[in-house]
Amino acid sequence: MATQKPTRTPAEIEDIILRKIFLVSLIDSMENDPRVVYLEMSAAEIMSEGKELKLSRDLMERIVIDRLSGGFVAAEPPFQYLVNCYRRACEEGKKISSMKDKTVRSEIEIVVKQAKKLAVSYCRIHLGNPDMFPNHDTNKSSNVSPLLPLVFAEVGGSLDGIGGSSSGASSAPGFLEEFFRDADYDSIEPVMKQLYEDLRGSVLKVSALGNFQQPLRALLMLLNYPVGAKALVSHPWWIPKSLYLNGRVIEMTSILGPFFHVSALPDHAIFKTEPDIGQQCFSDSSTRRPSDLISAFTTIKTVMNNLYDGLAEVLKCLLKNTNTRENVLEYLAEVINRNSSRGHLQVDPLSCASSGMFVNLSAVLLRLCEPFLDANLIKRDKIDPNYVFYGNRLEMRGLTALHASSDEVSEWFDSNTAKADNGQNRLLESQEATSSSSNASKPSLLQNSNPVPRSSEKVKYTFISECFFMTARVLNLGLLKAFSDFKHLVQDISRSEETLSSFQAMQRQTPSPQLQQDITRLEKEIELYSQEKLCYEAQILRDGGILQRALSYYRLMVVWLVSLVGGFKMPLPPTCPKEFASMPEHFVEDTMELLIFASRIPRALDGVVLDDFMNFIIMFMASPEYIRNPYLRAKMVEVLNCWMPPRSGSKTTGTLFDGHQLSLEYLVKNLLKLYVDIEFTGSHTQFYDKFNIRHNIAELLEYLWQVPSHRNIWKKIAKEEEKGIYLNFLNFLINDSIFLLDESLNKILELKEIEAEMSNTVEWERRPAQERQERTRVFNSQENIIRIDMKLAMEDVSMLAFTSEQITVPFLLPEMVERVASMLNYFLLQLVGPQRKSLTLKDPEKYEFRPKVLLKQIVTIYVNLAKGDKDNIFPAAITRDGRSYNEQLFGSAADVLRRIGEDGRMIQEFVLLGEKTKIAASDAMDAEAVLGDIPDEFLDPIQYTLMRDPVILPSSKVVLDRPVIQRHLLSDSTDPFNRSHLTADMLIPDVELKAKIEEFIKSQELKKRGESLGAQTAKATIQTTDTTTLID
Repeated sequence: MATQKPTRTPAEIEDIILRKIFLVSLIDSMENDPRVVYLEMSAAEIMSEGKELKLSRDLMERIVIDRLSGGFVAAEPPFQYLVNCYRRACEEGKKISSMKDKTVRSEIEIVVKQAKKLAVSYCRIHLGNPDMFPNHDTNKSSNVSPLLPLVFAEVGGSLDGIGGSSSGASSAPGFLEEFFRDADYDSIEPVMKQLYEDLRGSVLKVSALGNFQQPLRALLMLLNYPVGAKALVSHPWWIPKSLYLNGRVIEMTSILGPFFHVSALPDHAIFKTEPDIGQQCFSDSSTRRPSDLISAFTTIKTVMNNLYDGLAEVLKCLLKNTNTRENVLEYLAEVINRNSSRGHLQVDPLSCASSGMFVNLSAVLLRLCEPFLDANLIKRDKIDPNYVFYGNRLEMRGLTALHASSDEVSEWFDSNTAKADNGQNRLLESQEATSSSSNASKPSLLQNSNPVPRSSEKVKYTFISECFFMTARVLNLGLLKAFSDFKHLVQDISRSEETLSSFQAMQRQTPSPQLQQDITRLEKEIELYSQEKLCYEAQILRDGGILQRALSYYRLMVVWLVSLVGGFKMPLPPTCPKEFASMPEHFVEDTMELLIFASRIPRALDGVVLDDFMNFIIMFMASPEYIRNPYLRAKMVEVLNCWMPPRSGSKTTGTLFDGHQLSLEYLVKNLLKLYVDIEFTGSHTQFYDKFNIRHNIAELLEYLWQVPSHRNIWKKIAKEEEKGIYLNFLNFLINDSIFLLDESLNKILELKEIEAEMSNTVEWERRPAQERQERTRVFNSQENIIRIDMKLAMEDVSMLAFTSEQITVPFLLPEMVERVASMLNYFLLQLVGPQRKSLTLKDPEKYEFRPKVLLKQIVTIYVNLAKGDKDNIFPAAITRDGRSYNEQLFGSAADVLRRIGEDGRMIQEFVLLGEKTKIAASDAMDAEAVLGDIPDEFLDPIQYTLMRDPVILPSSKVVLDRPVIQRHLLSDSTDPFNRSHLTADMLIPDVELKAKIEEFIKSQELKKRGESLGAQTAKATIQTTDTTTLID
């Protein structure tokens, strides 16, 4: 029969379990485990106290202190020992759960729980005071908290194995929870401080393909504890303090900065991260398989979105905590304000944070905005425009405003602040004078009922306002700046490739070592540029999510801005509200840039509601009273160009032009108005800028002419505004056509001269290499100028051709008809005149030069205007052009048109017009003979022709013929003699002089008629006499 196992007492069980947990013994050689430490001094003290040498809950803390203080060389270091104590306590806790005696089990559970709590408590004490207990760990690293590996183990390795894995260290379940949850702030603060510094350091040099996810999850875990959140925002490196603090310093030294620095975008070499994404994913990209590139794009997009989501959770965690929200807003404001120079054309990478940080920050803040980016934007009324003026967190008052000058913004701010102070003073006086001060209400000083703060107040705004304006600033300095950088990078690649091609061609002709060095340098440069370009593409262009969120945000932006002027309705109020006028210009510019950028990425606009953007553009593109900057309004046309159905290829944009009420009513009119306004931008480059802008407008107008509803509106405008905006539009269209064609034709002659030089190979090779290189550069430059100018000229003439088919009246007005005729005559002279052979090019299509098409369009305009000429004034206007008119040109042009097979009816009508011009020329000579010598006072001082409708200029008092001065005013609203302001309605009819001129004409005609009658009588008398004589 088996011997029954002796039953242990609860004290014995407690002793055994505590010895297993703490690995200590009070009796020498009691244990065979080498890890067990014999506490000789403790045993002696206990015996002297007359107690039994057994471990108990009462002795627990005493023996732990003795174990940690004993300096046992072979034993575990303090931290490792305490963590393992906790682990062993957990294991013992599992074992005792099988005890049958509930009373004993309950008692032992209390002991185990106390042991765990003690281990955690002394872990805190040790980490907070590392020198309190001896540490003989030879592998100890003093720079990293021993808690860090346990935290990493708790949160697991990085996603999908990207960026390596965590170390083998781990803690028992519940250790970290208990360590942080029950800690008082003062004891845990130094521990947390070290942990945050270690986490920051672990991602400092990490790229998007490095292991940033584990530290990020660790950071998020720590912030879930109240002590963790408080310790983070209280850390000296939360917002670093330094005399030399700038954007880059905040990025690299703040706790969150390095997390935001993790990116796929290129950065300055000093701040290079590993692994090198460009080198690893995109080196020799031209030879890589497309599937490899797509795989790299997908990987980078995935890890970056993991980063965005993680950082957004970090900020949300801190923002939800009312004790830390203000610290987060202060941090974001500091980052934004210290990096304001990122908005400049040239950015200093040593003083500004990286593009990577600001693109990441853009993505994160867009996530924070999501709660108020719903389809109906129901929370937009919570955005307070006063934030721009009175918010003291962001530096916004120095930004260029939509319409108000900086002085106007300051004046408005100061006047409203003074009113607020006066209002407060009156309120205080009222409160002192009455006992019912509790019922007194604060006065409202703005129409929108938002309180204007006193100058000394620190204003509190809703989180929606804070988030909205911070996101606007971050997107401007981040995502939109990255778009600009990408565009410039593509241009750099294009320029480098052109230069490389030129160098390679020169090397084939005249090889030299220096040229080969330059070619090798350029090839390396292009390879690096290409890697950077693909990095941008991977993180931004391929990420539809960030673009969609940005588009949702800027939809809110335009809807909110429009609400400041009364909503989506036209016409706009005559006076621009100060709130709108004072908003930063980049709010609108960034909106347009994003729309342009997204429109050029396939499918980026799919599913995006563009109606609000369309309405905004139509409302403000021709409203300089609301948006002062003409280039910004021109950018709106660029957006519309991207959306034209023939170009966009997106179903989203298909209905924007023909199904929109505002579009049908105002689009054509506002485009015509902007075409005129852009003549004077105020920039020193305004003369050349206008051609590119008008090119965009012209393309859009050409498309709209093909839409019947818009064409009808266009014709209506031409009729109603034939003396107004439409006449101005027509004038500038003709001016541009003449300049562009003249410029391009002259450049063709210069180009042919250089071509002749280069074709003479012997002479060309004798020239110095530098001279050949310079002449080649000039040749290439001239080619580009001709190509651009000729394309624009053809475009302008085409518009004149198709509009003149149905709109002729404005062309035939007195102040316009001679201008139109002179232009057509000049073009005809160049195309079929004696000099036409000098314009022959080897490859005219290369330069957008299509002389046959141009000739057909010129003749079409002639014929169209002749058809609409009810008063037969057009032939006379053609003949009055003494510079280019030649009756033989009509026949030459008709011959060319017959040879190229153009429509016979059009040719016949053109020939008929030529015949009419001959008659008009003859009549003009007769009229000139009738008038004889005209008194100088009847002659226009500019054209030196007889005035028919003399008017007095109010300022200079000079008398001019009305059509002459009106033609001048179409291009320049000034008196040509003293530059004072002048408009057509200011002209004063010179009634007395007009009567004299009419009397002079009448008298000269009567005189001529009398002379003619006398001559005829004399002739008849002579003929009668002669006849009689002969018969006789």
